[in-house]
Amino acid sequence: MKALTGPHDAAFFQDGIERDQQIQVQAFEPHWLISNLSIPGVIIINSSNSRTGCSERTAAQVLELNRAAEQNHLLWEEPLIKPWIFEFMQAPNLGAGEVRQDLASAVFDEAFGFWLEAERMGFEGIFFSEHHFGLSYSPSPNLLIAAVSRRTTRLRLGTMGMVVPLYAPWRIVEELAMLDHLTNGRLEIGFAAGVPQELLRVGLSMEEARERFNESLEILDAALVRPVVNHKGKYWKFENLTLMPNVFLQPSPPKWTTVVSTGSAQRSAQRRSKICTGFESVGRITEIFDVYRNESAELGVAVGPDQLAIRRNVCISHDEAEAREASRAEKAATLKVVAGDPRVVANSSPLLDAPRAGSGFSLHDDDYIAGTPAQVIEQIIDQCRRCGAGHFLAMLGRGATANRRQTQTLFGEEVIPQLRRALVDRPDRSARTCDKSPR
Repeated sequence: MKALTGPHDAAFFQDGIERDQQIQVQAFEPHWLISNLSIPGVIIINSSNSRTGCSERTAAQVLELNRAAEQNHLLWEEPLIKPWIFEFMQAPNLGAGEVRQDLASAVFDEAFGFWLEAERMGFEGIFFSEHHFGLSYSPSPNLLIAAVSRRTTRLRLGTMGMVVPLYAPWRIVEELAMLDHLTNGRLEIGFAAGVPQELLRVGLSMEEARERFNESLEILDAALVRPVVNHKGKYWKFENLTLMPNVFLQPSPPKWTTVVSTGSAQRSAQRRSKICTGFESVGRITEIFDVYRNESAELGVAVGPDQLAIRRNVCISHDEAEAREASRAEKAATLKVVAGDPRVVANSSPLLDAPRAGSGFSLHDDDYIAGTPAQVIEQIIDQCRRCGAGHFLAMLGRGATANRRQTQTLFGEEVIPQLRRALVDRPDRSARTCDKSPR
């Protein structure tokens, strides 16, 4: 019995298998729909071991179907909405200078239980943020990934994103290679330039941070392909630097960049990096995504919803008024987090996008999704379809609160099943090939 585990295994059928051999088609992820093979008589087993169909096809029959699908560019994952958790890890609300060891430990204990439950609930994975010197207990998200990876088997784990200017790029690559093995190939790589007010605390201006970020990305992109790196730049110089571990478990771990401007989106397309954004209105995010899509088209690279993600604050309850009140509190918390960030454009209208000023961004009411499960489902699907995002990163509260587990349960039991069935239209249906997709 052979198994097809994903769209990239298409060559399996053309590699000398016996034509009368029985084939079992197995999806690598629960949401993966092998629609071009979904015909009576083909068994499809997904990762939750549910079956459709009634009998098995021979290799010859599946091979014929596969070739026909390839000719029509159908071997592509259906563009469904993939639900993720975005983890901020709010620090305990203590007085100035106050330290409580018990509360600090409780933050990690509660969060760890929350993350393990996410796997049972059917989340795609978890993206951990990185913040320093203030409101978050997540200064080193790679440590969190390493810890969670040993207690989970399906969740994909990544950063959104690792603050590149704070680190030596060679060290980043070595840690990522370790994590790819520790997660058994479930790693997502996310990079970010950082938050200006945090960088300034260690003497980094945003200008220097951006220079370091761009130069480091050159090194990182090269090292992800070949573990022996040569580089000569303003901040880094080395020759024949062998990075260890010198092999990733995944041929090319999915690569992400957080963006807040069209310029960042364009550069990310040039690097074949997926992108994620938040804060802004759906209209503004669509503009950012359009620049990414257009630049990819110019480069001859096919992209779709799987390369695009939006992050939103989500408050959910069977009591609509309760959810909306919680959403107002989340907005106040967000304002506290971004206070002092020079990139934020003040006084953004909830209806109209604020005028663009450099590479800044504005806070918009679209960033806050609230209501009953049915209302939350409707808002998420609407936003993803309008901007073309195939990934939805839900911030289900900023830290350990009394109702966070309840929020997770409602989202997992009532929202996720609907998102897993919700198709996102592709802006360009002709881009249904699977060999040029940025990873």
